[in-house]
Amino acid sequence: MREYDLSNARWRKSTYSNGEGGNCVEVADGFPGIVPVRDSKVTGGDVIVIGAAAWQAFVRRGV
Repeated sequence: MREYDLSNARWRKSTYSNGEGGNCVEVADGFPGIVPVRDSKVTGGDVIVIGAAAWQAFVRRGV
């Protein structure tokens, strides 16, 4: 499995997260070909790295 250096990642709340403490997903921009994703309530927790094409397909579906 490939590892990525995310130590300088700038996280932002996804527009698909609600503002009421519910489904809070953060993504980091600026990583060509991938989209790092984490739970904003557990910022020191695990990060999922999703391929950019898969992320775009996910967002287009509005899931």
